[in-house]
Amino acid sequence: MTTLAVALAAGCSAQAVQDDGTSGKNRAPSSASATTPGASADTVSDAKPSDPASPSASASPSASPTTPAATPSAAPRVLMAEGTENEQVRELQARLRQIGYFHRSPTAFYGSMTAKAVGEFQRRRGLPVTGSVDEVTWARLLGMTRRPTADELRPATTNTLDRPDARCMTGRVLCISKESRTLAWMIDGRVVAAMDVRFGSENTPTREGTFSVGWKARKWTSTIYHTPMPYAMFFSGGQAVHYSADFAARGYSGASHGCVNVRDKATISAVFDQVRVGDKVVVHW
Repeated sequence: MTTLAVALAAGCSAQAVQDDGTSGKNRAPSSASATTPGASADTVSDAKPSDPASPSASASPSASPTTPAATPSAAPRVLMAEGTENEQVRELQARLRQIGYFHRSPTAFYGSMTAKAVGEFQRRRGLPVTGSVDEVTWARLLGMTRRPTADELRPATTNTLDRPDARCMTGRVLCISKESRTLAWMIDGRVVAAMDVRFGSENTPTREGTFSVGWKARKWTSTIYHTPMPYAMFFSGGQAVHYSADFAARGYSGASHGCVNVRDKATISAVFDQVRVGDKVVVHW
C-alpha cells in the first residue's frame, strides 16, 4: 500500500504499449506482371495473343521481332502507412467503416488496427496484402464508398453511452462508465460531448467513486513512466483523464496503469478547455 501511494503521488502512468508483431510497416507492395496467370479482372495488359494462321507466327530466323521486350511496371506509390497521422487517414478509416472493415471512430492516426483493416480489404479485393494504402488500393476504396459525412468523420463515440449515473445528473461532471467504456462530459444532466475510454489493467485498476478535478495540465509527462499525457485532468492522486496516442493506435489491446485514456484528440482538447478545477468526476459501473 505504501508503494502504491508513493507512485500515485508522483503522477499517473502512461498507457501500456503492446507490440502486435507487425513488421515491414512501410514496405511498398510488389507489382504483379501484366501477364501473370490468374491476374484479376482489373488487370490491364497490352500484350496481344499471336495468331497461328498469321505469317508472322512462323517467320524465318532472319525476320525482325515485331513485339518489343516487356518493361517491368513501377510499383504503385504508397500514400499512407503505419505511423501516418493526417486527415486523409481519417477519411480512409471512415470509408473502411462504411463497408464493414473498420469498427471504431476515425482517429486520423494510422496504427496497427488500421493496417489490419486495410490488409483485410486488400485480401478480399484480390490486391497484394501489404497493410499500407497505395494508389491502387485507394482508388479501389474510393470506387466502393462515398464521401464521408462530418458525423462519420468525427462521431461522438464508437461505444453506446450508458444511462448516466444519478450522480452525473447535476452540475458539471465528467461521467465515466466502465460498463460501456465511455466518458460523457455533462452539464446539468445534458451530454455536451462523449468519448471512448479505456482503463487500467487488473493489476493497476482505475479507482471508482466520486472525485473532483484537482488540477489540469495541457502538456504533461508521467514522472513515473516518462510518457506523454496531453490534456491531463487529475482527479484521484496520480490518476487522470488524458489523451493516449497508444489507445488511438491500438485500441483496447492495451491498458493504462490507472488513468482514463481517451483516443479522440480533438474532443478531449475541447473538453479540456471547458472543464474547471473543482468539477465533479464520477467513475462507475
